[in-house]
Amino acid sequence: MIRALTTRRTDLAPFLLLLPAVAVMLFVVALPLLFSLWTSLTPYKLTKPASLYVFIGADNYLRLLSDPAFWVPFGRTVLFLTIALNLEFALGLGIALLINQITWGQRGLRTIMMFPMMFSPILVGFQFKFIFNDNIGILNNALQSLGITDQAIPWLVDGWLAMASILFAEMWMSTSVFAILLLAGLFAMPRDPVEAARVDGCNPWQVFRHITLPFLMPFAFIAMTIRSLDVARAYDIVKVMTGGGPAGRTELLWTLIARTGYENAQMGKANAMAYISTLLSIAFTVYFYRKLMAARRFMGGVQ
Repeated sequence: MIRALTTRRTDLAPFLLLLPAVAVMLFVVALPLLFSLWTSLTPYKLTKPASLYVFIGADNYLRLLSDPAFWVPFGRTVLFLTIALNLEFALGLGIALLINQITWGQRGLRTIMMFPMMFSPILVGFQFKFIFNDNIGILNNALQSLGITDQAIPWLVDGWLAMASILFAEMWMSTSVFAILLLAGLFAMPRDPVEAARVDGCNPWQVFRHITLPFLMPFAFIAMTIRSLDVARAYDIVKVMTGGGPAGRTELLWTLIARTGYENAQMGKANAMAYISTLLSIAFTVYFYRKLMAARRFMGGVQ
């Protein structure tokens, strides 16, 4: 009997030890999620607390489906995410290949390469807001001093230039994620297939195209999965640099959600937008996960 009780306590010990962490997760994650899901099914406004108890079902979602003011930032977010991921991948791959060729000082370069990741997105936003300022910005002063232009370029005022400026700031901060993961892939890549291809007469481009790149693609898709979640939630840099302007031309999903929820006090509608944005993030994650599995199967990682 005593032995049975001791065995039972031993079996329950892991669950008892995990109980505080589970309780914290429920309080910090599960309850806010349930509350936000409920509010997305109500016309809840911060200025009208009683509206929290009015159930309207999927009305918020149905209205968003026919609202161009939502779908334009949605499409802009998808386009921004697609361009950012592809450019970050291309630049990260180039940086990783260059660093892999260096035989001296490689550790120092890898450390320096990680610096942009350590900056807060808000700090990066303020940094590039100053750089791209049309009056006192470093970039315009440099261009005018070099005689490239004789007038200030409105980097954060023109819609296309403002979007390009935000994209540049995002790439500066996050390209190192791709570079580090792809560099890890280069370190893990076996030498035998490369040497065999060279012996068979393959040129450097053929070796890269048919051996190096396929081997690196699983690492690239891991990086894309991580970055797609970050970019889909892009808020800090956009809010600091342009605030979604000019005239909403740099408005992304999360700046629209914040403006709808806090400035316009339409929290129910904002939470419905947030859940649609979550579905977007899940869709990109599933897509890149499938691409990752396909790349692993191609390389023989999964039999």
